[in-house]
Amino acid sequence: MSEAHGVVFPEVEGRRSTAHTGRSVVADALRGVDSVGADAAERETNWRTGYVEHFRRLVVAGLTGPGAAERIAADGLTSLAARMHWSGPEGDQPIVQAFHSPVQDPLGTVVVTGDGERATSLSIPYRGGRLAGDDLRRQLAAWVAAGVMEPSAEQAVCRVLDHPEWLDLAGRTIVVLGAAAEMGPLRSLLRWGADLAAVDLPRPAVWQRVLEEARHGAGRVHVPVLLGHRGDLAEHAGADLVQELPRVAAWVAGLPGDLVLGNYVYADGGTNVRVAMAVDALGEHLAQQREVALAFLATPTDVFAVPGDAVAASVDSYAHRRTSKVLRVPLRTLSGGRLLRRNYVPGEDPGVHDAVVVQQGPNYLLAKRLQRWRATTARAAGQAVSFHVAPPTRTRSVLKNRALAAAYGGAHRFGIEVFEPGTTNSLMAALLVHDLNHPAPKNPMSWQDEAYAAVHGGLWRGPYDPRSALGLAALLGIGSAR
Repeated sequence: MSEAHGVVFPEVEGRRSTAHTGRSVVADALRGVDSVGADAAERETNWRTGYVEHFRRLVVAGLTGPGAAERIAADGLTSLAARMHWSGPEGDQPIVQAFHSPVQDPLGTVVVTGDGERATSLSIPYRGGRLAGDDLRRQLAAWVAAGVMEPSAEQAVCRVLDHPEWLDLAGRTIVVLGAAAEMGPLRSLLRWGADLAAVDLPRPAVWQRVLEEARHGAGRVHVPVLLGHRGDLAEHAGADLVQELPRVAAWVAGLPGDLVLGNYVYADGGTNVRVAMAVDALGEHLAQQREVALAFLATPTDVFAVPGDAVAASVDSYAHRRTSKVLRVPLRTLSGGRLLRRNYVPGEDPGVHDAVVVQQGPNYLLAKRLQRWRATTARAAGQAVSFHVAPPTRTRSVLKNRALAAAYGGAHRFGIEVFEPGTTNSLMAALLVHDLNHPAPKNPMSWQDEAYAAVHGGLWRGPYDPRSALGLAALLGIGSAR
């Protein structure tokens, strides 16, 4: 993907610096609420590894009073919009300019209708089978008892079980950005007969997978194609959000039904920020023309404020977990206190949970924080938003990192359940269906909206600070990493 065209980072001293942009955006986001934190972010000399504390500070500063988190989110988005550019024949311009030029070679549409039978009740794939009805209710209760999901997630999924008619999403078009993503809802929504619009990169291998799902599902998929295409649809489908943003925007704007814009995009490195920014600009552009609901999945490897009862459960687990009597004291002594630290200070309410994996890098966290900021500001403006923390999941992007794959292999020894992609995307799709039919009430504090119906895999309620157990989990999981 070209670094010089489409949505790009700004040039700083002759190069497009991701680190300079990240530092500046975090500082701008903090400045209105935490000027000391803003100055510290601006002075950070090793952004590649030192970014973690500054992203944590964004969450802590958002807890200082009503409206603080909303101010941080709005200022962070304003900074990103001012700094990130649209680069075209006229050079670098504000991103909004991408939508002001006539679209050359607009995209056409092919509608693919599946031949499958529509599922009329909710079921979730799990450990080689499918859970439905009372079996699914028992598993949801077991996940809550094990601290794998918040009780509000169990309640939301049970509502969908109680209202199978909600699975009929007639009248809506769900735009799945990143249609082939393992974490995305494409397969589940098609099982339920939904109308989808699929957007992903113009790569035949990607579209062969998407089209196979479309043909075997029970719904319809609107596919963006080059006008006048002939031959294999997969060879002509798709569009690059980063480089073809105006074309994608014009295509999505012409789709029928009530739009739900689902963000499931991912890329490596700085490209992740570029594509996240493209999606954000697309959402803002569409919202000026028509009503649009937004859907996001948050990574569990981030910093979140969590409810006091999650803190209490973690403190209790720390006090009574078997490893506390056998391994914790010698390991903490030998490591100088770095290993198996408490997850929280007892009594915190809310607690601050930090599960950032440093190796994922500041660009990954900035892209995910951009999505959180947009969810916060959109919700505050009265826009419909579905936002949920998704569990640790064995996706291809995770497993290609050997250290993280090994840590996931040993995570169960520390009370963390790592999900298979099919289980995750089905659960998250069920939560999306819930939110479209039963919107959650606006909470007094933004962190409560983010914590609602979180499926964190046990990270929030586990006994140990995740980074203090990650290395041990990796050692214990080397043999089972896959």
